[in-house]
Amino acid sequence: MKDNLKVAIYTRVSTTHQIDKDSLPHQKNELINYSKYALNINEYKVFEDAGYSGKNTDRPQYQNMIERVHNGEFSHLLVWKIDRISRNLKDFTELYDDLKECNVTFISKNEQFDTSSAMGEAMLKIILVFAELERKLTAERVFSIMLSRAEKGLWNGATVPLGYKWSKELKFPVIDPVESVTVSEIFNLYEIFQSTVRVANKLNENNYKTKRDGTWVPKTVHGILTNPFYIGTYQYNVKTGGTRRWKDKKEWIIKEDNHPGIISKEQYLRVQEILESNKTWKSDFQRSNMHTHIFSKLIYCGGCGKHFTAGQDRKRADGYQPSRYYCTTTNNFTTERKCKNYISDIVLVPFVLTYLANFINLNNRITKNHSLRDIQSILLRGHPLKDIKSIDKKCLMDLKTIFTAYEDYEFIDYDKSLTKSLNEKKYELELSKQKKALSRLEELFLYSEDSIPKKDYLLKRNEINNKIEELLTQLDKLPSSHKHVDNKSFIDTASKFILKDILANNINTNWKEILTFIAPDSIKEFINFTVDSIHVKNNLIQSISFKNGIIHTFTYKTPADRVNMPEIKLIYKDSKEIVINHLKEHKAFTRKELQELTGLKKHGAYELINELINENFIEKQGQSISTLYVIK
Repeated sequence: MKDNLKVAIYTRVSTTHQIDKDSLPHQKNELINYSKYALNINEYKVFEDAGYSGKNTDRPQYQNMIERVHNGEFSHLLVWKIDRISRNLKDFTELYDDLKECNVTFISKNEQFDTSSAMGEAMLKIILVFAELERKLTAERVFSIMLSRAEKGLWNGATVPLGYKWSKELKFPVIDPVESVTVSEIFNLYEIFQSTVRVANKLNENNYKTKRDGTWVPKTVHGILTNPFYIGTYQYNVKTGGTRRWKDKKEWIIKEDNHPGIISKEQYLRVQEILESNKTWKSDFQRSNMHTHIFSKLIYCGGCGKHFTAGQDRKRADGYQPSRYYCTTTNNFTTERKCKNYISDIVLVPFVLTYLANFINLNNRITKNHSLRDIQSILLRGHPLKDIKSIDKKCLMDLKTIFTAYEDYEFIDYDKSLTKSLNEKKYELELSKQKKALSRLEELFLYSEDSIPKKDYLLKRNEINNKIEELLTQLDKLPSSHKHVDNKSFIDTASKFILKDILANNINTNWKEILTFIAPDSIKEFINFTVDSIHVKNNLIQSISFKNGIIHTFTYKTPADRVNMPEIKLIYKDSKEIVINHLKEHKAFTRKELQELTGLKKHGAYELINELINENFIEKQGQSISTLYVIK
């Protein structure tokens, strides 16, 4: 028994409105009295979880209590009932093992279990088995009732689809005359464009509302197009609740003509055929209308490490529509997103291509007499790079070593052989890397003082040799690079040569104009051949990793000293003072009030709000539609 006795009292109810004999106040008072008068312990700490289920232990106060138990703070754990801890036998067994290791006694007042005795411990485990059985039987009964209701065409509860609203009288969704127009428009637009991306863009341009007043994305459009609810078919039990995977069709409950539909069955079937055709690439229509994202699959989040996904940004006044890349943890550009990291072609294209131009010029100009500062100065020429303060010193040293050690080193050479296969170049580059790796391995084993074990050397040598043989095999399978080249191939390769020539001779090029006569696909292929990855953090390019293995890491000037202010900040820069003056008088505002006050769109308003929060000028209060932003 511990010298300092202290009781951890844990209380829980499944709903915040529970007011019967198991309510939180009742549990708390009874357990405090039990600690004082039955256990004779006056030292206690109460942990309360209101509105949490007992099916698992994912509860804030419970986790807090367990952490303090592990720290040796308590001698007893006291609960009202066993199921206040968990209805899951596995969870409780793990808890009980922890309590035994920490020498903590578990007591349930209602069942009168005290684990300080062997009998109390045995009875405790028996009761918990039956508690878990009861929970599973209850779940089975509820599921059986819901299946029966679905077979009768009755609503079992879910989000009411767009185009419908809830009817208290019928206890089933009915057609909403306003939203149903949007649903009809989605099906009509898809038959015209045959692309969920273009339909989503069109809906956003024309200010059509989603069910929750959000931004249209292709996934939302696809969900509506494939939902048979819009032709009057009610489906239930088609997917699993947790993973959302499809169940066996034998388990599905489908009620056709169950309710009035918005779309005709004929149109619905036509749309499904188009979707299937696009899915299996039987039609080239969607392929020819796809937007090329130049930096797709190259960008990673410098904050959470996730891959960026690509989408289309808004179309500019001159008709240019850049790509927009954002972290995959982002949730449709709303304030609910976990990561706010994104970047646009507006920043990426001039930055990366200008840096590539400088990189090529560095290769042509560098000598052994150039200092690291000279190298950095050459690499940072041009307006798009004005905000960079410095480049990582190791990168600069590596560049000087490579460029000055090998006179024949070339960054990329399309003009030597315009007909040479790009795949052939890739294999040759990888083959060269593997041969160098093998040479280094042999030097390390034969001559290094810190020689690696013979076993490790042999394993690594075999691994590299296998890769070399595989690459040689792939090279043999490639068609000859000297065969006749058709016009399309020649033009594509010539575009790369033109781009290289532009990069080598211009650093202040209007990149938007370049995109008008060089196909984005050619630029994408050129960048993919030279760049391995790009890391973005706080909406700024933090590093570029090239195919030669060197990572170029950038340090930026302070925000006050930067000249290339992000486009979104230029939009709300003039609005900031208006908002601050409004706050001084009214002390708070909502997001919609801010939009009315400044004329900003939703995304711009959220960006301005986030900046004011980061500057510690305002704080967020409340959730969802009741959110207020209050002056500090």
